[in-house]
Parts: sequence; structure tokens; C-alpha cells
Amino acid sequence: MTPHDSSLPISPELKEISREIAAMAKIGECFSPYFSEDGKQISFISDISGIPQIWKVNTQGGWPQQITGLDDPIYKVIWSPDGQYLAFSLAPGGGMNQQIYLCDPNGNHIRRITAGGQSNNWLMRWSEDSQKVIFSSNHDNASAMEGYWYDLASNQEKKIISNSGIIEITDISPDCKFAIFYCMVNRSDDNLYMANLSDGSEILLTRHSPPGNFSKGFFSADMKTIYLSSNLNSEYITFSSIDISNLPQIGPIKELYAKPDAELENFILSKDKTRAFLIWNIAGKNLLEEIDLISLKILSSPNLPLEIIQNITISPDDTSIALTLSGATHPTDIYTYHRETHQINQITQSPHPGVSLEDLITPELLKFPSHDGLEISGWLYLPRDFSKPGPMVFSYHGGPEGQERPSLIYYYQALLRQGIAVFAPNVRGSAGFGKTFVNLDNGPLRVNAVKDILACCESLISLGIAAPGRLGIMGGSYGGYMTMAGLVEFPEVFAAGANFFGVVNFETFFAHTEPWMAEISKIQYGDPETQLEMLRELSPIHKLDKIKSATLILHGANDTNVPVIEADQINEFLMKKGLPVKYILFPDEGHGFVKTKNKITAATETTLWFMKYLGILP
Repeated sequence: MTPHDSSLPISPELKEISREIAAMAKIGECFSPYFSEDGKQISFISDISGIPQIWKVNTQGGWPQQITGLDDPIYKVIWSPDGQYLAFSLAPGGGMNQQIYLCDPNGNHIRRITAGGQSNNWLMRWSEDSQKVIFSSNHDNASAMEGYWYDLASNQEKKIISNSGIIEITDISPDCKFAIFYCMVNRSDDNLYMANLSDGSEILLTRHSPPGNFSKGFFSADMKTIYLSSNLNSEYITFSSIDISNLPQIGPIKELYAKPDAELENFILSKDKTRAFLIWNIAGKNLLEEIDLISLKILSSPNLPLEIIQNITISPDDTSIALTLSGATHPTDIYTYHRETHQINQITQSPHPGVSLEDLITPELLKFPSHDGLEISGWLYLPRDFSKPGPMVFSYHGGPEGQERPSLIYYYQALLRQGIAVFAPNVRGSAGFGKTFVNLDNGPLRVNAVKDILACCESLISLGIAAPGRLGIMGGSYGGYMTMAGLVEFPEVFAAGANFFGVVNFETFFAHTEPWMAEISKIQYGDPETQLEMLRELSPIHKLDKIKSATLILHGANDTNVPVIEADQINEFLMKKGLPVKYILFPDEGHGFVKTKNKITAATETTLWFMKYLGILP
């Protein structure tokens, strides 16, 4: 289906509005830091050039140097321990088929080390001797992501872990004989294993009754303990350990440290493995703590300048850590924290031309009961001088096991600048609130998550903030599903919607998505072989005749996660029905929009769409 013309209005007033919106979409970001072998430089990824590419900068800060200038986005970069190579993953056309490349630290002699084509490859880590690049791939088994390494000495790859599910190798012993790997059985349950890479044998470390989350695992220095994150015996994910000193017998999972109403989101060990740096998720904001692994005493808890920690890595000499930090009113940037001096330095300065950060809006956390009394929450963004009640857009995160957090989202700030409030809820099924909450939307329970959409609207209306008749809904990926579900289930509530690369038909989603994605999604969504009628009932495609709202559709042509057939079906039906609909297909994007030019188009079209249908523009 050919998209509608996406050319912008040309009146002087709308030209100025479009310029303001474009400025928001041009706000840059820097992420994925990694120290060089001598600790003097940090490599990172930035979209300053318009496409995410590799840069490097002095650890003390200064003018950064661009390392790559390729036509496709780069998602991750890791410096080899000996400093000779950068390994990075690149997504052709922005699709899921990431490939892994090597280059020298100046960006020269780039070569691909994975198979190419449509295979999916995820870069994990280097071996300590810098001879092996460790990654996951589906090129031997489309329904799984298995463990591999590429050996620089032989210039050959080797499958080192074969297992159903989605594998991430979280640690490997210095002699490359043993590895710890995470395996996602389905999107509600996962396990940790220890693999003997010499004979191929595996030991399940996290025997449990589903659901359970065990997403990180690292060896201790003496190889007698494994440190991991676990919610085996608790509602929230905690810092835990397993005794492996008497193999093949393994000890029980032992909780070492927990925080009330907080999830352990991530952690790393120091190079000498005497300390751990723990990242806690508290209602969407992060807290960083350094803990001694012997005494389990907290050594430091730095007062970070921003709310969200996206990445963390440690210097070779253990003196500093590098963090990716972001907040609702600050771009994503790289910071360092010195362990002894406790000094925090901002290393990168992401550009925000034409945007005063002081003018950006910080959200407020709201909590309220849903339709069945379950407490849900969300982040409320109100424009300056907002006249209540007023126009509001409800924005739903992806996942579905994602989480709405107070970070800088350019299209939120674009809407706010034009007088439209945004409420971004964490309905049931969202991560960060315990394992019961995250599983409350599985399979047939999804109807309750959809009912949360109406509960959010009713709550914001009852508070006198949102104006009935001037409500919009939007979201990407699973948030796109929630958008379409809201439009078909509550057609009288929403005046307009914007669906970003969302699922509309579970039957076609399972038939056309990546096989490994289909396999892990059967518990979360439903099994098309045994629960087809339920999936059809939950799919908005079969209720599109109920829609009364103006609908904007944005999708990437190279999206193999939520294939473009999902967008085509919506557009075709709504055009036949004669409803206001606009379909924009980006030929050079996959699952999400990462190129600056496309972000500008997406933000401009979305903002003008809601301005028109929520009563801001005539």
C-alpha cells in the first residue's frame, strides 16, 4: 500500500510550529560507553551526524572524534581488552538482522565477521585474551538465538552453546573453558546455565517454578561463586549468589541484598571482582550503589545528576566507571564516576540546537486504582500555562514488558510545546513493579490491560486535567497494539490515535515475525496453534469497523519484529471506510526510527495530527 503524501503544511504559522517540532527531534544522544585498554579514552555511539555511529573521546572530556561514517545505524560497540580492535553491531536498513564487524580504534579496516544476509546477531563481549568475539545468532536455527564466538586466530566462527530460546552469554572464564549464559524460555520466564565449553555439557543454575527472572550472572575471582540477579524467593529482583565450589552439585540461590519496592535492574563486577555496582529501579528512576562482595556493606551511593542509567562499564584499573545517564529534561550523555574522589564528570555534550533545556517539562508520578482496584501509575507531563481541563495524549510503552520512565522523549516535548498534555502510564504487564504485576496481562488476561486504558482516561478526567472529547492515544510496538485496542474498544473516548509500528493482528504477527520472536511470545500473547480464537478476539484488526477516530500510522519498511503487513492492514481497512487516516512508511528504518531525518518527520506528523484533531489547529 502506498503511503499518503507526508508533505507538511506551508502556512507561516505552521512553518514555525514545524521548526519547533523539528528542533525537538534533533536533540542528540550519546550512549554505549566503553573504556580503552589504558583507560585514557572512551568509545561510544552518538547520532550527532544524523545516524548512530561510533565516536571516541578522552576520558577527561574534550572534543570527540567520529570513528565511523556508515549509512546504517550502529547499536553497540566494545573495545577489545588489548586495545587493538573495536567490535560493533550494525543493522542494515535499521532491521533486526544486525551484523557484527571489526575495525581498528580509528575506524579503519572494517570487516564483517558474521554471516550476513537476514541472520540476526547480537554482540555480547570479548574474551579476556582479546582473541574471541562472543555473540548470539540465529543463522543455524531461526527459532532460537544460540551462542557463538569468532576466533581471530583462525578467522572462523564456532557455535559454543546450543539451546532453545534466546541466549545471552553473560560471562566467560579467563581460559574460555566455562561460560554463564542467560536463556529466555519465554517472555515471562528465563534461566541461567553454566556451560562447559570443552565437552558441551550444561548445568541449570536456576531451577524454579515459572515465572522467574535471572538475567545476569558473573563468576567470582576464584570460580567458586556465581553472582546473579534473581526473584526466586521474592516479588522483586534481588542481588543473589550461587555456590559452585562442589560441582557438579550446586548450592541454592542465596539472596545477598535487596531493597524494598525496588528491582535490581542491572549490575557489573569490578575487574578484581571484589565489588559490585548495582543499579536499582525504583518506580522508573535509578539508584546506583557500590557494594563490597565480602562484607556486603554499601561502599558508596553517588548522587547522580540524572534519573536514568542506561549503560554502565568499568575502567581497566577499577578506578572509574562510565555511565549513560538521561532524564526528562536532559539529553542522553556519557558521565564518569571516580570511586575514590566520588567526582562525577560529564564527558559528552549531546547537541540540542534551538532547544533550551530549561523549557523542557519534568513529569509528575501519578498513582490511582484501575477498573478492578489494582493500583497503576504513570508519568504526567503538563505544558506550561496549561488550562485544565485540556487536550491530552495517552502514550503506551512497548514490550509489553517494558516500562514508562521519566526520560527525554522528543515527541512528548514537541506535543507539550504546542499545549498538549501527555500521560504515559505503566498499566498491568509493565516491568519494574514485581513479577506478579508484570504477568497480569498474559494470554487471556490481556483484556484487563486493555481495560486499564479506559481507567487511565477516566482517572485523568476525574482529576480535572484531561478534557473529554480532546483525548488522543499513541504508542510504539506493543504500545501500537494498545493504541489500536483503545481505538476499537473505546471509540467514543479518543478523537485521534497514532500507531507506531504496532501489532494489530496476532495471527499475521506470529506468521511473519522473526521465528525466535514468535517462539518466545506464545506465553505472553497466546499460542496460535492452541489459542487461535483467543488471539483473534484480542486482535484489533477484527474490530476496526468500530473506529471513529482519525488514525496516523507510521512504520519502518525493514521491520521484521512487527512486519509492515500490520500497518498495511489498518491503512487498507480505514481508507475503505473513509475515515481520516494517514500512512507513512519509512523505507530505511526497521523497528523504530533512529535516523534524525525520520525522527523529524515522525515527530512533526504526529504533533500536527494531534493538534488538528484535538482542537489546537482549525
